[in-house]
Amino acid sequence: MTPTPITNNSNTLLNGGIHIRQPTHGYRFSMDTVILAQNVGPKRGDKILDIGTGCGVIPILIAHRHSGVQITGIELQKELFDIARKNVAENKMADTIRILNMDARHITPADTDGPFDMVVSNPPYTAVGSGRINPCLQQALARHEIELNLKELIATAKLMLKPSGKFIVIYPEYRLNELIEEMRMAGFEPGTIKMVHTKPGQAAKRVLVSAIAGTGHARSVPDT
Repeated sequence: MTPTPITNNSNTLLNGGIHIRQPTHGYRFSMDTVILAQNVGPKRGDKILDIGTGCGVIPILIAHRHSGVQITGIELQKELFDIARKNVAENKMADTIRILNMDARHITPADTDGPFDMVVSNPPYTAVGSGRINPCLQQALARHEIELNLKELIATAKLMLKPSGKFIVIYPEYRLNELIEEMRMAGFEPGTIKMVHTKPGQAAKRVLVSAIAGTGHARSVPDT
């Protein structure tokens, strides 16, 4: 796998309301990112953690829609971390969002001034050994569980949440049973399961799952 040049271009979202830089070649955010951000409904004063923030798109979208929240994004890849920090600054959100260049597997509440009300993630979702690994290092780390697998993601979310905090993740539908099992083994109980259809009449390829530690029962909600 080869490193990706840091060169980036800028895109606008929400009718020009925000501007997002991302690599010209390499990792680029997808509709999964936008769908997840749209389904986060924090309360004023909530602290939110985005695991694997990439270019910082999810924190920026959440901050644009919800005032009075504090968001921390953590990103392992230094190139993406640098772009995320630039995106936060250029969208004038430095008072609301901070980006940390850290490995999610080793972060603790002490690194972030305490635990969070909510953890969100659009994580790597392809198990190592399944499918072709992209030769571009940025894309490979973003899509394959090379540096962060499902069990590690869920363990980090549990560690970083306050009691009864909420964990929201978007994941491939074909791994839903595995996701639910791992959540329950870690002490989460799924609260809502929402199928995501990218095209009318086609089977869902993604699923949004919201879970709270130790409470509630899984229930389906209308597809989106």
